[in-house]
Amino acid sequence: MDSKYDSLTLKNQLCFPIYLVAKEITKRYSYLLEELDLTYTQYIVMMYFWEKRTSNVKELGNILLLDSSTLTPLLKKLEVKGYITRSRSLADERNLIVSITDKGLKLRDKALNIPVEMTKCVDLEDKEIKTLYEITNKILNNITKEEK
Repeated sequence: MDSKYDSLTLKNQLCFPIYLVAKEITKRYSYLLEELDLTYTQYIVMMYFWEKRTSNVKELGNILLLDSSTLTPLLKKLEVKGYITRSRSLADERNLIVSITDKGLKLRDKALNIPVEMTKCVDLEDKEIKTLYEITNKILNNITKEEK
């Protein structure tokens, strides 16, 4: 191949192994989440609510980098399952408030093994996990900083 095109080879792309890792990790999560009847995206939403308990949709979308066209059907499904409730703010009806239910909180106990299983799956030492976390967050912050 002409060296002029070296930058376009898969082996020279940082995005390619990141893409593959994200795809494979999400696939592994899917297996673990089947027993909870959650998709990966529903799982990260539930993790957010296990921590925060209540939020408005705009804040949720900003934190998870999800737009309303993704969040609306996802939140409706979680509400049908009884894990969250959605209601309009009394102060501003344009503001949709989402809160976790008792059933949603109880689901957290069933999810306790998921991080343990994923840590086994990636088979990295604690120091490596911390370094990887820091680097991926730095990349994410650099990318999203440009969008703001």
